[in-house]
Amino acid sequence: MNPPAAPATDTTRRALLHTLGALALVGCGPRRPPATPGAGALERMAEARWAHRLDVGGTPAGGLSGIDYDIRRGEYLLLSDDRSDNAPARYYAARWDRPADGSAPTPLRVQPLLQADGHPWPPRARAVAGVPVPDPEALRLRPDTDTLLWTSEGDVPRGFGPTLYESSRDGRLLRTFSLPAMFDADPSGRRGPRDNLSFEGLALTPDARQAWVAMENALIEDGPTPTLDAPGGPCRFTCIDLARGSAVRQIAYVPDAIPLRPLVPGTYADNGVSEILMLDAHRLLVLERAYAAGRGNSLRLYAIDTREASDTLDVAALRPGNHRPAPKTLVADFATLGLARLDNSEGMCWGPPLPDGRRLLVVVSDDNFNPLQITQFAAFAFKDLTA
Repeated sequence: MNPPAAPATDTTRRALLHTLGALALVGCGPRRPPATPGAGALERMAEARWAHRLDVGGTPAGGLSGIDYDIRRGEYLLLSDDRSDNAPARYYAARWDRPADGSAPTPLRVQPLLQADGHPWPPRARAVAGVPVPDPEALRLRPDTDTLLWTSEGDVPRGFGPTLYESSRDGRLLRTFSLPAMFDADPSGRRGPRDNLSFEGLALTPDARQAWVAMENALIEDGPTPTLDAPGGPCRFTCIDLARGSAVRQIAYVPDAIPLRPLVPGTYADNGVSEILMLDAHRLLVLERAYAAGRGNSLRLYAIDTREASDTLDVAALRPGNHRPAPKTLVADFATLGLARLDNSEGMCWGPPLPDGRRLLVVVSDDNFNPLQITQFAAFAFKDLTA
């Protein structure tokens, strides 16, 4: 079953669906041959949680949809997708020096994200015409400038499309990037991004000169959302040159069909891209996150090479034959990695290097401020088997 055409909000929709699912539980593009899920690429190191609505600086810590690691300060930066409903739009800093079971990251502080006028973003209840209320989803630290890139999925019914912002560490808004017109909101629903299904992922290239923004699902003109029986239309991943402040390339990525069937046929299920992360200058890790009512979440990690896909930046509507999607290789199915629970994981980053030469991969889940979901931190040792 496809997601509702125009859900009220991402948080409300997913919180309700996960509540129903938790209660029930208590009661394409060309693809390379997939690797065996979990066969050496990822090794579970630790799993920890934050308490529901943990108080950090007088705000409820939850909705964690983006994460990045500041190697100079030894801190993780965590973006909340709160649309200023529980507290002003913000990010948190935390330390997790030795990931181990039962040892959760230590919260350090909270930093509000500010509008161009220096004031916090207003809650939706006080939103005024012509002023967006961001839906923060992904965050990356620019080590060369010590500034933050972060995405908002926008608010299509109010006429705001997805956005890429740059802010200082103290929250000041420095820049709003110019994006291709294809990402402009069309409240009539005839074209453009679907509400709550746009800029879910963000990756920074190793040289910090470019950033990739990833759509969760396809633009309306590019195809449907995934179903139980068919992959979704191609998601556009767009490369932004940070010095020029504009898009320089774009590729297509085809998300899987929904891997889990709802417990009750005909009830809600979805799948889409929830985060991306650079493996090297050209390769990306792509996290697909699915949900089925009464069954819970599915998480699959793929690898792609951006050079193997055609440039779609000037393609008005993606159709079979007019572009080449990125082939993808399965890196891991999280169901095989020994986690106590799979939840709504939306953030992914590299941590500090491990002593044995492997890379530390940290994943965080967005609890939607729902007491039946969890804020989960999971740490893995990653070995690149496809290099």
